[in-house]
Amino acid sequence: MEERKVWVIGHKNPDTDSICAAITYSYLKNKVAENDCKKEYKTIYVPKRAGNISAETLYVLNRFGVEAPGLVTDVGTQIKDIQIRKTEGVSSHISMKKAWEMMKILKVVTLPVVNSCNRLEGLIVTGDIAKSYMDVYDNSILSIARTQYRNIIETLEGKLITGNEHGYFIKGKVVVAVGTAEVLESSVESDDLVILADREESQLTCINANCSCIIVTNGIEVSADVIEAANRKDVVIISTPYDSFTTARLINQSMPIKYFMTKKNIIHFDLDDYVDDVKDTVAKIRHRDFPIVDDNQKYVGMFSRRNLMNVRKKQVILVDHNEKSQAVNNIEEAEILEIIDHHRIGSLETISPVYFRNQPLGCTATIIYQMFLEHGVEIPKDIAGLLCSAIISDTLMFRSPTCTPLDKDTALRLAELAKVDVEQLAQEMFKAGSDFESKTEEEILNQDFKIFYSGDISFGVSQISAMSRQELDKVQERVTPKLSGMISEKKLDMMFVMLTDIFNESTYLIYEGDEAAETAAKAYECSVSKDGLMLKGVVSRKKQLIPALIAALTEQL
Repeated sequence: MEERKVWVIGHKNPDTDSICAAITYSYLKNKVAENDCKKEYKTIYVPKRAGNISAETLYVLNRFGVEAPGLVTDVGTQIKDIQIRKTEGVSSHISMKKAWEMMKILKVVTLPVVNSCNRLEGLIVTGDIAKSYMDVYDNSILSIARTQYRNIIETLEGKLITGNEHGYFIKGKVVVAVGTAEVLESSVESDDLVILADREESQLTCINANCSCIIVTNGIEVSADVIEAANRKDVVIISTPYDSFTTARLINQSMPIKYFMTKKNIIHFDLDDYVDDVKDTVAKIRHRDFPIVDDNQKYVGMFSRRNLMNVRKKQVILVDHNEKSQAVNNIEEAEILEIIDHHRIGSLETISPVYFRNQPLGCTATIIYQMFLEHGVEIPKDIAGLLCSAIISDTLMFRSPTCTPLDKDTALRLAELAKVDVEQLAQEMFKAGSDFESKTEEEILNQDFKIFYSGDISFGVSQISAMSRQELDKVQERVTPKLSGMISEKKLDMMFVMLTDIFNESTYLIYEGDEAAETAAKAYECSVSKDGLMLKGVVSRKKQLIPALIAALTEQL
């Protein structure tokens, strides 16, 4: 049964809810999928993350023994998402004739040439084969190309009478024997390859002249005397059913493709290359087919321009966000199947209808808990621990105004399943998240950072939470000089930082950017201060800060 993967992923700069929601919802979806026997393919739901894991989240994952999701920074369509033609690589030693026959059977115009380690060595195309047939070469071309006797036998549908078929014709010229033995004595030289018929005298003359190979045409038997003489001189004898004319016409087709293939400046692509970038490159090149290699530069397969027109988009489920600015890069190129969120409805657009579950709750994990109950799926201890931790984090242990009675009741039920004490777990989580000494200023600002828009104005909001105002004062001193640089890096108009004291339920708001101080003052109806604002009772970015800032910005427009 075919397997399809769906990534379950949260927002950039993920918090504990974002990571835990991705893990727990993937678990739920996989359990539900196990009971669905009607589908023609198996769907596997894989949790992913769109940014680095915070210290708080890392503590939670370690506490409950759960592996962190893999990092995904871009969901754009890649080469590995298109239909790859699994044309097997060929050795550079095969004959031109064999290459042509393989192309006809496979219905392709390009063959990849690989070495014994499956690394790409070159490409052979129909144009190369046509050139080998049509161009005029001198009678030394077969030796110049270092043609193996086995290739000659295969091309002429012959059989080896005597000698080493694994040897190579590397010196001399090709001679079609005509005339008397005396004539041959003057035309055949040492190391030549001679095409002749059934004249035993002529055959012995060629052997005595130290030729390297004799091709006997028309399937004629070779005498014991000739074979014995050939063995003494290490001369290869090959018998072919073709006549001399046909043999002479076909023999150049036995040359190895190595002599004609493209070896330098091969245009190839990696599995991880993005289709948009590939299209730009392919448009400038006249080749029809292109090879693909993996991370180890080993050959994987081929694709054509037509394959780029029929791509399979990555399928994703978004949790804990529904705004494009917060989503993983190139989200517009992916196929969004579902959105599970508890924030305001934002700017994300989908091509077709999706399952969108958005509830005014304090945490995405609360919604996911409800869905476990709705599907009748048992919640194991580790999953319960993740869900409980997410609610504690997002509601600041029920202190945030976004917290509903359902959030608190859900967290307490999950704590029982996970066999943890809510207050103790919260203290340990917040303590882990408040360890700022080992982090750079950039890491602190980005660990819980989101971008928002009001009309044409873009502003970023970073929330830094700690268990005491003293810790936050130290952080403020460190991050304040970095705000202007962050505005420039993120291309923002304004930057706000919430320094949130969890247990005293207050936030000191600092900011940077034109009109930032005025916007904050207007949002909270207070005097303008360039240093910052103390906001008592304000701990929620989603419910208490963003609506106030957007309202103030809307009035200014």
